[in-house]
Amino acid sequence: MNGSRIAAVGHYQPAKVLTNEDLAGMVDTSDEWIKSRVGIRTRHIAGPDEPVDELAGHAAAKALAAAGMTPGDIDLVLVATSTAVDRSPNMAARVAHRLGIPSPAAMDVNVVCAGFTHALATADHAVRAGAATRALVIGADKMSDVADWTDRTTCVLVGDGAGAAVVEAAAPGDEPGIGPVLWGSVPEMGNAVRIEGTPSRFAQEGQSVYRWATTRLPAIARQACERAGLTPEELAGVVLHQANLRIIEPLAQKIGAVNAVVARDVVDSGNTSAASIPLALSKLVERGEIGTGDPVLLFGFGGNLSYAGQVVRCP
Repeated sequence: MNGSRIAAVGHYQPAKVLTNEDLAGMVDTSDEWIKSRVGIRTRHIAGPDEPVDELAGHAAAKALAAAGMTPGDIDLVLVATSTAVDRSPNMAARVAHRLGIPSPAAMDVNVVCAGFTHALATADHAVRAGAATRALVIGADKMSDVADWTDRTTCVLVGDGAGAAVVEAAAPGDEPGIGPVLWGSVPEMGNAVRIEGTPSRFAQEGQSVYRWATTRLPAIARQACERAGLTPEELAGVVLHQANLRIIEPLAQKIGAVNAVVARDVVDSGNTSAASIPLALSKLVERGEIGTGDPVLLFGFGGNLSYAGQVVRCP
């Protein structure tokens, strides 16, 4: 196989917008405090009647439409999420049912904030191996379900949403549109980002994550570029996990992507976990800030202290 490519992307966010001023009426915080520490202004929050698979389904339907495909063209559905309420049926099966995909392999991938880039690599590998022809790869999370709305250090971070990509085989003779993945984890720091307990609640050791991301990740992200045969200076775009603007900006600078558009969707969307990378990528494509064929670094990191990144060609 020649490898795979992203044929199209799509995204979806709930209609309700929660501002920093709204949060200041709920917990001891302020617009200035939030923007100075994490750079977030607003986030979208799903209602109780908007489950994760509905968010995922909307984003996936848009990606399919953009690719000019029908649900019957898909034979693999991968949903990256860490906020599924039920163990079975999984989110992928529910999304397949919503969209009317007839008989796909359907799997969830729980690598939290690095989930989408892990799922994208898995789809790429499946297509390369001939185990799938066209895959729907979705990152979707409803972080508002696991937020502690009394904790001002974490509730100000989270938002809900979904992003999706259609992955298919690259045309014969074409260069692969999804580069080799560089992935790994730091298990001894796995508790630095958590969604655990009954009921499940999101918590993190913010300073530990910040130090690790800004000191350890730049070299790892540069290795992902090397695996794709590119230098950071050749990148047209950088889409990092949208965790915190104070992490995104120094990390992008240290990678050395001096000519790249850097996604800053965290400002408007907050931390949407597995949704953050495809959501931000889809918005860049929609606004025309990156063009067809442009090399873009996708790099997820966070929960489990896992990371995964690859260079893709913009659809």
